[in-house]
Amino acid sequence: MIRRELNGVHHCPAPRECRHLALTLLILHHGVSFHFTLSLVSSNNTMRRVVRQSKFRHVFGQAVKNDQCYDDIRVSRVTWDSSFCAVNPRFVAIIIEASGGGAFLVLPLHKTGRIDKSYPTVCGHTGPVLDIDWCPHNDQVIASGSEDCTVMVWQIPENGLTLSLTEPVVILEGHSKRVGIVAWHPTARNVLLSAGCDNAIIIWNVGTGEALINLDDMHSDMIYNVSWNRNGSLICTASKDKKVRVIDPRKQEIIAEKEKAHEGARPMRAIFLADGNVFTTGFSRMSERQLALWNPKNMQEPIALHEMDTSNGVLLPFYDPDTSIIYLCGKGDSSIRYFEITDESPYVHYLNTFSSKEPQRGMGYMSKRGLDVNRCEIARFFKLHERKCEPIIMTVPRKSDLFQDDLYPDTAGPEAALEAEEWFEGKNADPILISLKYGYIPGKNRDLKVVKKNILDNKPTANKKCDLISAPKKTADTTGVQNEAKLDEILKEIKSIKDTICNQDERISKLEQQMAKIAA
Repeated sequence: MIRRELNGVHHCPAPRECRHLALTLLILHHGVSFHFTLSLVSSNNTMRRVVRQSKFRHVFGQAVKNDQCYDDIRVSRVTWDSSFCAVNPRFVAIIIEASGGGAFLVLPLHKTGRIDKSYPTVCGHTGPVLDIDWCPHNDQVIASGSEDCTVMVWQIPENGLTLSLTEPVVILEGHSKRVGIVAWHPTARNVLLSAGCDNAIIIWNVGTGEALINLDDMHSDMIYNVSWNRNGSLICTASKDKKVRVIDPRKQEIIAEKEKAHEGARPMRAIFLADGNVFTTGFSRMSERQLALWNPKNMQEPIALHEMDTSNGVLLPFYDPDTSIIYLCGKGDSSIRYFEITDESPYVHYLNTFSSKEPQRGMGYMSKRGLDVNRCEIARFFKLHERKCEPIIMTVPRKSDLFQDDLYPDTAGPEAALEAEEWFEGKNADPILISLKYGYIPGKNRDLKVVKKNILDNKPTANKKCDLISAPKKTADTTGVQNEAKLDEILKEIKSIKDTICNQDERISKLEQQMAKIAA
């Protein structure tokens, strides 16, 4: 049998009487190599092609019109590989350049167009802000980590800022170097993780302002990123020492570890998938960008490993657990590539690439609750340019106007499955799911209340961590504190109404005087 090679197609001719022809194609698309096998069956002048079926094969991205962008924003120039942007169904938050400290903008989603230079900011940090993250259980609460070694938690007014916010609800102090990562627990209320350049991870009970877990001896070098698993029982980390670790934070144990997950010196990323596997992005020894899939129960060899291209931008992965799609956004790239994760070889299936002209300085990713289900929108990104933020909408084309159940399985809602104390005591719970059939309607968020305990217990000691893991003691007068808080709230509201009435009375009397003058 003769073998010929024509333009990348390996052709193996069969006897004339055979009507079956097998073709293997090696396709190089946007720097990513993929193998496809097409079976072409010739019968009665018809051709049939067998290709992997997926409802997401035709997902396409589209940037919004200019009047729907956020313009004239001075995006931060800090050389830190975070996304610089965080989004939820109410607000978009963007880290910006600020003189004399660190600041970030918080804009209601509808406030598009040119943003005035005098627009109020969140500006309590004394050093540049490096990372921000919205609380998944309260759309008005956001955490920020900064070069000033602190973590701050902020409560944003329901309709957005009218004055600059300088006073956080709580300041969390425990890191000895800058804090580059903040991440809320996915299912437990008021549990926040922070990681700093002191190679330590601290897990806080924001409701009391206490550091309850301090993992300060597990990483020998800088931590690039930290990711919770779906129920928040484990975390995975990527570090400058080229190791990927899976950690049980409450037991303070490393469950699994992989040395040289990616051999290149550039930063890696590691995130948990819904099935418990770990997805990583990094660089090869030859500085080619790679993506890989790992099983934490056996991390000797990856389930899948793909070479991508030779660009030097760090790949930021954004994951949708409902559809098992991963979007890769490279810092400094002008594209978003997306892949579907399945349990069929090759496990990581390339779908498509969204490309634009301008490179991205950062990227925000909208939670599923904020998407427009009537337009079959399955993802929305907020791409940061040098001076603006541009939303990009990912949709699956469908002819029907009916709700597409297969695109929108029940997703994680805003209700916390556990209280902080329950999680620290050892309980686990999956996210409480909600249906998006009629679109998500935001409910009333309760204010974040911080009950300070003994002020001396708030800061973790530098050398000892034996007391940090101990479960927090429930205060006997919790009910009293809650009632007091409610009473304060009611008194404030009464005072506000009284002030409004007084102002209206004054205005009425002035108008009456003016009318009297006109009548005279």
